[in-house]
Amino acid sequence: MKDKLTKLEKDWILYDVGNSAFILLTSTIMPIYFNYLADSAGISEVNYLAYWGYAASVSTIIVAIIGPVLGTMADTKNLKKILFTAAMMMGVIGCAALSVPTSWIVFLAVFVIAKVGYSTSLIFYDSMLTDVTTSERMDMVSSHGYAWGYIGSCIPFVISLVFVLMYEKIGISMNMAMTIAFVLNAAWWMIVTIPLLKNYKQTNYVENQEHIIKDSFVRIAETIKDIKNQKHIFMYLLSFFFFIDGVYTIIEMATAYGSALGLDSQGLLLALLLTQIVAFPCAIGFSVLSKKYKTDSLIKACIIAYTGIAVFAIQLDKQWEFWLLAVLVGVFQGAIQALSRSYFAKIIPPNKSGEYFGIYDICGKGASFIGTTLVGIVAQITGIANAGVGIIAVIFVIGFVLFCKSAKLNRDIINKKELHKNEDMKGMV
Repeated sequence: MKDKLTKLEKDWILYDVGNSAFILLTSTIMPIYFNYLADSAGISEVNYLAYWGYAASVSTIIVAIIGPVLGTMADTKNLKKILFTAAMMMGVIGCAALSVPTSWIVFLAVFVIAKVGYSTSLIFYDSMLTDVTTSERMDMVSSHGYAWGYIGSCIPFVISLVFVLMYEKIGISMNMAMTIAFVLNAAWWMIVTIPLLKNYKQTNYVENQEHIIKDSFVRIAETIKDIKNQKHIFMYLLSFFFFIDGVYTIIEMATAYGSALGLDSQGLLLALLLTQIVAFPCAIGFSVLSKKYKTDSLIKACIIAYTGIAVFAIQLDKQWEFWLLAVLVGVFQGAIQALSRSYFAKIIPPNKSGEYFGIYDICGKGASFIGTTLVGIVAQITGIANAGVGIIAVIFVIGFVLFCKSAKLNRDIINKKELHKNEDMKGMV
């Protein structure tokens, strides 16, 4: 069958299943545990929300700095798998190590290390898309990655949830319950990554350089000049910087926001589990829609939907509203991430995918420090957690306007290529 996934595509998708367990833990149980540590130290709810946002910001700033260099290095022949493995192991070990600290500030420091490993591994992982599939199948494969990542990550999450919510009945401490959760998710992440490590081969690359690091900086400079000349790529990255910033801010801050509003912890966790379950069929559904509708049109629809979600979140103060928010986010979260990734992979040179995705990461996770930082700052200045959320809607609006310009530029390029192709064919006749 044309739509049947190949073994290598399945192996690549499995990494989404692995790393998604960590990010689900990060956006659900982990902020609640940090709240437990912070509360024990006498940290106020507003400061707790701000400190969590600042820690997320620090990790993304670090990745924004090192990402382009490492991404460019990864384009060197046979180097991508090595760098990917190192970053993945940093995240896995960091995740397991989160079970050790009892101090809130040490916990945040270990969290930053684990998050840097996770985010860095995605630079190499996303750039592997050009090696594991064809341009025509990228929307489908990318969507399947997010879809199976959402549903697959629920397995270690549900097991972790049992220990975290029922630790007293089981007869263990909160710290022991969290230790089980951290170690379990780290093991899951590692095990499901093994097939990709065994079978992935880098097919798009540049030849080995004499001075890899030095040459990487030279190639980054050349790529930046390239992007400036390719306005459709530059404008897309600029738009992506804004709209995906809003998406990641919502992912990073959802549980922390709900906790700061005083909503029930169990309800928050179950609502976000619902997000994962809803995201699975919706991400698959958008991959089907991508065969009938243009990718840029679907991305526009997702940005508009997210703007509405951000506006709705401003007045959120009831448990049922958080549940509704969780469902709405689930409908569009996987779609906007998957389609953005595949859209970018299709408009860049495949042999430079590492360095381009290194820059892509700056505009994605590396840029999300703006949203998380603004939420923290506005919450502290006003003393109202809801006030910080309003800025997210503005970010989505800016992203939408810029993406519309990017899509128009890209379509103009495609139309010119088709025109030249038709003229060449007429000339041959």
